[in-house]
Amino acid sequence: MAEKERGIPMPEINIGLVGHVDHGKTTLTSALSGKWTDTHSEEIRRGITIRLGYADVTVYKCQKCKGPACWCTTRKCPKCFSDAKPVRTISLVDAPGHETLMTTVLSGAALMDGALLVISAHEPVPQPQTREHLTALNIVGIRNIVVVQNKIDLVTEEEAKKNYQQIKDFLKGTVAENAPIIPVSAQHNINIDALIDAIESNIKTPERDPKAAPKMVVARSFDVNKPGTPLKNLIGGVLGGSLLQGTLKVGDEIEIRPGIKIKGKYSPLKTKITGLQKSMVDIKELTPGGLAGVLTELDPAVVKSDRIAGNVLGYPDRLPPVLEEITIKENLLERVVGAKEELKVEPVRTGDVLMLTIGVIRTVGSVTSVGGGKVTVGLKIPVAAEKGDRVAISRQVAGRWRLIGWGEIL
Repeated sequence: MAEKERGIPMPEINIGLVGHVDHGKTTLTSALSGKWTDTHSEEIRRGITIRLGYADVTVYKCQKCKGPACWCTTRKCPKCFSDAKPVRTISLVDAPGHETLMTTVLSGAALMDGALLVISAHEPVPQPQTREHLTALNIVGIRNIVVVQNKIDLVTEEEAKKNYQQIKDFLKGTVAENAPIIPVSAQHNINIDALIDAIESNIKTPERDPKAAPKMVVARSFDVNKPGTPLKNLIGGVLGGSLLQGTLKVGDEIEIRPGIKIKGKYSPLKTKITGLQKSMVDIKELTPGGLAGVLTELDPAVVKSDRIAGNVLGYPDRLPPVLEEITIKENLLERVVGAKEELKVEPVRTGDVLMLTIGVIRTVGSVTSVGGGKVTVGLKIPVAAEKGDRVAISRQVAGRWRLIGWGEIL
């Protein structure tokens, strides 16, 4: 279905929601989009987000109302009930806040063009994952940030002002120092229009290069066939993610790197695109921005259960090289991020085991050499990456992976 026939624009930008566990990210996603993104059975049971959640929201502007009140997410203005004009559609990426899921956050951050940092008004600032997620945004280079002071319905006006000042003090000297802070209650849809106004003013759609060689990061992979589906009716594997540059079309031959492990060695996959989707709408051509689904001729068993999440997709022989060893220019933090205790980051030494997050792929590697601010790591799982790509570095501290720094591939 064409964009004009839908009456609303296709998604063109990805905005992440990050912050400490239970500060209201998923509720805020629901308030903006009408979709509850915790759909995994374990997420529902435990009440936390484990996997990245996705939802699209179309932003409308009322032609009669003025100021923040002119923004809404419905075709009719909730203030004056006049028709509202669609401005753009945003793909929301709901990242988990639980400390043990930090690597998932770093993967999601690679998909984000901007971020909403959600901070609860009824807890002291900063909480461990608030600090950790802000560090993650800095590592992956996200500068367009709006801070959301959520749950203002749970505190008095005086308490909200005190919390607001705590947020301001916490943000000093960080990438979000000058970011707007918008008080809201996602649970009761309070001040959502002001939040949308801040998003539209501060998180612009970035310029894309549709003529460049296509490069898509794969965040999810699915087998969408129901058990017992006849062989002739099977649908090929589906890949979900975001196209960073270039254009993909139905019928294109594509390659997926680093691929899958066959007889102890990773081999790239080659296949054909049989369908494209954005916002659950079939399209013939995919352009950068927003989250999308790519239907392929791959055996569904190859892609099921996110088996190839973390891969990079594009035209054959036009993708970054597959690396089994990388050398990083390291930048270590002073303190371990995410831990309640003030733990100093120890230097990286030969033999250390590190978790590296590069784009949407996570891999564990052993340090083979250190010196001159450079660290060389032999990778357990190879990555499709190139010189200049940013790398988040985590180390096991007290039995958990903790963010200790970042680097750049040399």
